Amino acid sequence: MQLYQRDAIERAVGIDREALAAVEAGFAALGRGEVVQPPILSMAIEEANGEVDVKTAHIRGAERFAIKVSPGFFDNPKLGLPSLNGLMMVFSAKTGLVEAVLFDEGYLTMVRTALAGAIAAKALAREDSRRVAVLGAGEQAERQVEALRLVRDIHSVDIWARRREGAEACAQRLRARGLAVEVHETVSGACVRADIIVTTTPAREPLLHARDLPEGVHVTAMGSDSPDKRELDASVLTRADAFVADTRAQSETNGELKAFTGGEVPFKVHELGRVLAEGAMLRLSASTITVCDLTGTGVQDTAIAGFALSRLAAQ
Repeated sequence: MQLYQRDAIERAVGIDREALAAVEAGFAALGRGEVVQPPILSMAIEEANGEVDVKTAHIRGAERFAIKVSPGFFDNPKLGLPSLNGLMMVFSAKTGLVEAVLFDEGYLTMVRTALAGAIAAKALAREDSRRVAVLGAGEQAERQVEALRLVRDIHSVDIWARRREGAEACAQRLRARGLAVEVHETVSGACVRADIIVTTTPAREPLLHARDLPEGVHVTAMGSDSPDKRELDASVLTRADAFVADTRAQSETNGELKAFTGGEVPFKVHELGRVLAEGAMLRLSASTITVCDLTGTGVQDTAIAGFALSRLAAQ
C-alpha cells in the first residue's frame, strides 16, 4: 500500500486535458450503465457546523475503485484552518486490497469538480463562447474558469460575489492569467453579456433568476450539493430549453430539482453521462438556453483517483 501526501498529488495532477478526459470517460461510463454508484452517505455534525460526505463508485472493467471521505467544517476559518479536507482510499477492483491512500486534503475533489464544469460546457455551451460570468469568488470560482479554458476560448470574466473584497481578489488572480475581468455589484450586471454562467456559492436561497439569462447562455450550477442549498430560482429551470443533471436522483435531493419537491418536474431531465455516451445534441440553435446541475458524483472520484494513482506511479 502506498501513501501519498497533497504536495506529491498536486505535482502529479492538475487541471489539464488528460485529467479532463479521465473524468469525462467516467461520466460516459455512467451514462452507458457501466457504473455501480451507491447513494451518497452524508452525516451532519451540527454542533461544529460540520458535515461529512462519503462517495464511491465502481466502473466495470476498471482496475481500481475509490472511496472518498470529505469533511466540511465551516467554522474552521475562524481557527485558521481550511473548511474542506478529506482523503481518497483506492482499492483493487480484482482483490479488494488497498492499493493507496491519497491524503489530498480535498485537492482532487477541487480538480474533478472544476473539470466537471468544463465537461458540461463542452457538451452544452456554444462553441463560440468567449465570456463567462461567475457567481462566487472562492477557489472553485477561479478553478472553473481555468477548466473552461480547456474547452472554450474564454477571453473575459464577469464576477459577482456577496463580499466585494473577495470578488476583487479573485479578479486580480484571474487578470494575472491574462483575462479581462470586471467585478459587478449585482448578479444581473454580471450576467448580462455572458455566454456561460457558473454559480459557485454556498447559497441557501436562489441567486439566479430567469430574468438574468441572456439569449443562448449556458448555466452550470455547482454550489447546491446538500438539501439546504440552492442557487437557481425555479424560473431558470423552466426557462431552459434543456436541463441536465449529473444524476437526477442527486439533483432531486441535493441539487436544483429540489425546487419541485412534492410536485412533478415540468420538463425533461437529461443526465450528463448519457448525453456524453450518446453524443446527444441538446443545443439546437445559438439562442438555446441550457442548464446543467452538478452535485458531485462518486464516479468522478473514482475516475480522478485512478488517474492520480497512475500519474503518481509513473513518477
